Amino acid sequence: MSEPRITPLHAVRLCDGPPARRPLVLLHGFTGDASTMVRLAEAIAEDGPSRAIWAVELVGHGRSPAPDDPAAWTVPAHAASVAAAMAARGVERAVWLGYSLGGRVALTLAASSAQLVDALVLVGASPGLADAAERAARRAADEALAAAVMRDGVPAFVERWMAHPLFQTQARLGAEHLAAMRAQRLGNRAPALAASLRGAGTGAMAPLWDALPRVQAPALLVAGALDAKFRAVADAMAARLPRAVRADVAGSGHAVPVEAPAGLAAAVVRFLAGAHGRVE
Repeated sequence: MSEPRITPLHAVRLCDGPPARRPLVLLHGFTGDASTMVRLAEAIAEDGPSRAIWAVELVGHGRSPAPDDPAAWTVPAHAASVAAAMAARGVERAVWLGYSLGGRVALTLAASSAQLVDALVLVGASPGLADAAERAARRAADEALAAAVMRDGVPAFVERWMAHPLFQTQARLGAEHLAAMRAQRLGNRAPALAASLRGAGTGAMAPLWDALPRVQAPALLVAGALDAKFRAVADAMAARLPRAVRADVAGSGHAVPVEAPAGLAAAVVRFLAGAHGRVE
């Protein structure tokens, strides 16, 4: 098997901390960028011990490149690129927190490169789809979305994406919040969104359910309390991961880092100082 294609990614240090304490690396979701993790980083820094907090922008998102090579867009390639980006900044081993697509990337890293993972926080994430028919249906749906963004452009895609049932709970946050999220998403590039859907969508990803029992890092599995689908996924993952704990964040739907950053931060801080031993 060939090595995953590594893309040089943009990363930003959001908070400083002592070298003796493990850094925390934040991985955003599809259509996101480092800015979508800032409020979470600030809340973690306020609640917990000082530690360096980084945000990495995934392939084709934010200021990271969007390669032409389809091999750069697979989830294993995302994981290898994220690890390389942090190694280039002097961070080899870290606590990895990933939301949605970022969670699938973080889990892939834990399954393939355990030596890089001190602890794992997965937020609204899954190990992929175990059923082949479900994967095929999801690939077809993502291909239709990819074709639509190329045909209709980013503004039309963003309106469609923000109308998805997963994100309806964000309406209660108000017009200013929604306008800010829309503006951030409008900064995406159509070819990059299409390539991400085709290469890193849940249907394109090889499922990791069978790998979960081999992931030995302490893992916190988080879902929004209003996100029934991903609460069920997190429960199923917790039954297979050897050192997993669960937390639901009250008042939040799927996008917990932007809907309830303070609640997520509190859960993360408790986890890192909790039952599995302090993560220094």
